[in-house]
Amino acid sequence: MAGGGRSLGRRFGWLWAAYAVSTFGTRLAFDAFPLIAVVVLHAGATEVALLAASGLAVGAVVAVPLGAWVEFRRKRPVMIAADLVRCAALLSVPAAFALDELGLGQLLVVSVVVAAADITFGAASGAYLKSLVPPEDLLVANGRFEATTWTATALGPPLGGVAIGVFGPMTTVLADAASYLLSALGIRAISGKERQQTGSRQAERHPAERQATDRQATDRQYPSPAAPAGLRMSDLPAGWQHILTHPTLRPLFLNTLLVNALIMAPAPLLAVLMLGQLGFAPWQYGLAFAVPCLGGLLGSRLSRRLVARHGRHRVLLTVGTLRACWPVGLAFVGPGTPGLLLVMAVEFGLITCMGVFTPVLATTRLDRTPPDRTTRTLSAWSITSRTTTATMTALWGLLASQTGPRTAIALAGVLLLATPLLLPRHEQVAQHSGAT
Repeated sequence: MAGGGRSLGRRFGWLWAAYAVSTFGTRLAFDAFPLIAVVVLHAGATEVALLAASGLAVGAVVAVPLGAWVEFRRKRPVMIAADLVRCAALLSVPAAFALDELGLGQLLVVSVVVAAADITFGAASGAYLKSLVPPEDLLVANGRFEATTWTATALGPPLGGVAIGVFGPMTTVLADAASYLLSALGIRAISGKERQQTGSRQAERHPAERQATDRQATDRQYPSPAAPAGLRMSDLPAGWQHILTHPTLRPLFLNTLLVNALIMAPAPLLAVLMLGQLGFAPWQYGLAFAVPCLGGLLGSRLSRRLVARHGRHRVLLTVGTLRACWPVGLAFVGPGTPGLLLVMAVEFGLITCMGVFTPVLATTRLDRTPPDRTTRTLSAWSITSRTTTATMTALWGLLASQTGPRTAIALAGVLLLATPLLLPRHEQVAQHSGAT
């Protein structure tokens, strides 16, 4: 179980509650913008694909300089600001709709703003979690976040579909905006002062001096940390540099990039195949992906137990290999109940493996990253992942136009079978969880 009934403290409880409410709001509004583009603005498939890919890619580019900027600032104010920015951006959509001024251009701008704020919030919250929770409890905390994610993913989209059908297409957008406001209030309620992370200029000092500085940063609290005067544009690639030079993070990074992109890129094509060629009803399509999310909840609760029994490296290698074996089965989906059951079985296996893998990966990434580079490393990881997924989604759309959806889905599944070769083959002993 993901930590059982262990208490991680009141401050973590507020952070978890804030994460839960915003995650449920986001999953409730799952695919809201494509739906609004089609139903309200009568957009075509090309415009919808452009909206999805451009929002991710441009939002990631906008977030690039924010990683270095956030690194040297208190994380709670950044997280609150990101929540409020997302809330305001989303509220502009129903406001424009009410004034009959809504267009695809505004949806694209909002998508970019929300994507950039997502990356910024994720990087800041990861660094904040590392300062909030002892190293031995990081896997417990990440397991609880993962369980929350999959619970929201199982419940949110079906409830969102009902809400849209009853109250109209703007309902879930309003709910998502409200969830970010509640998240900001929850983070604001976290008491206590925030520790300052050591800066990149400090990280370049002599090892003995750096260790002394790190101990001081651990033992003391700083009420108003500020960015050092030496922060330069050359600091921006520090996150990528750390990832690509680290013997454990580099293979995990490359593996995760390809796996995520090859899973997400064919997703729109599977929707076309199931809802178009195979004739599944929308509620059947939603059910096919909602029920398997229970596997994510199961996997997240098993992750800590598996690590305790088999070790972190073996779990990452084994489960990372198993998760690559499932998606190729989606190429064989057929009509009727057998096809629906096949999709559920494949997605259940895939999502269960992801539920185990993701919190272990998140914990490893935090352990292997020094405090002075945590935010930039998480920003670099998220930015690269989103741009890679956006690019692959566009490429797979072009591929499907030439070969058909089923062939494109099959190719993604076959390529996924090779991704375990990128996983780290050996355990690395050195960790960065406050010490080298």
